[in-house]
Amino acid sequence: MDAGKYRATTNGADIADAQVVVIAVPTPLDKNRKPDLTFIESACKTIGENLKGAALIINESTSFPGTVRDVIKPTIEKYSKIKLSHQYAVSPERVDPGRVDWNQKNTPRLYAGLTPEATAGVREFYSTFCDNLVEVSSPEVAEAAKLFENTFRQVNIALVNEFAQITNALGISVHETLDAANTKPYGFMRFNPSAGVGGHCIPVDPSYLAHVAAGAGVPATFIERANEVNLDMPKYVVARVAKDNGGSLKGKRVQVIGVAYKPNVADTRETPAELVIEELQRVGAVISWHDPVVGAWHGQSSSALGDAAGSAAEIAIVVTLHGVMDAKAVIASAPYVFDTTGKISGVPGL
Repeated sequence: MDAGKYRATTNGADIADAQVVVIAVPTPLDKNRKPDLTFIESACKTIGENLKGAALIINESTSFPGTVRDVIKPTIEKYSKIKLSHQYAVSPERVDPGRVDWNQKNTPRLYAGLTPEATAGVREFYSTFCDNLVEVSSPEVAEAAKLFENTFRQVNIALVNEFAQITNALGISVHETLDAANTKPYGFMRFNPSAGVGGHCIPVDPSYLAHVAAGAGVPATFIERANEVNLDMPKYVVARVAKDNGGSLKGKRVQVIGVAYKPNVADTRETPAELVIEELQRVGAVISWHDPVVGAWHGQSSSALGDAAGSAAEIAIVVTLHGVMDAKAVIASAPYVFDTTGKISGVPGL
């Protein structure tokens, strides 16, 4: 395989003579928060209908164990116009948007094929641009590992979000408590509370794991509870803000600051800011949002800091604090500021 002859495309005709085809498509949840493999199935149809010769087909899209073996392979073969002996493998994507220290080259990459030939082929392919390749015994192990990586984060974020509610009820600072716990040099990994989880991985991947667990007859109650806690955090945030403002936000001018799901990226997928806004709408607040990194979202433009529907904001709720945002300006943007990030001192928050 020649280095440099890689091409991203959505055009089926481009892959007709390809030796290697990598599937890298979204794997979202449907309206019932169940796995939606529509994009994978569509990609498989395109591959089956367009490949003229045998190829190595690698799935990078995150999905439940068995996707390569039980979904991708039979779907491609179903749509193939001629009988071809494709090889199938998986190498789950590992990426953290916004990071510069870990990238495709130096992040360890898991991989496995359905056959020894596929495994050897995927190793040869990724060795041209990845430094650290980690072979596992089957595609199912690699698929499950990717899901567990993000489920681990989801569960621990839910734990610290629940802990933030407990410490608030006890009248102590969750951040000071976490600072204290973090002095232990072993057996502790710090996570910080937030308005919830966002992005294309952490809010989604645990549901893929819970789905396959249910199919195997193992109820994933721990995972489901973590999902519930994180999805309920926006309601908790709005309730805290309402409590500090006379018990009701009806008619109050509220600006949500930061609608990206994490700092310093423009990605709004599964952002908890959306659930915060929905809850504010439910309780009758007058809402605007400000995010200099996102700029435009749901057909609306970012409003000026401190502007709520053309008038001065009475309340600001900080969901995401980008590096380009000035904390002092945020504090001055409204008489009452609630910080869910733990990065602004001197104001109420989680």
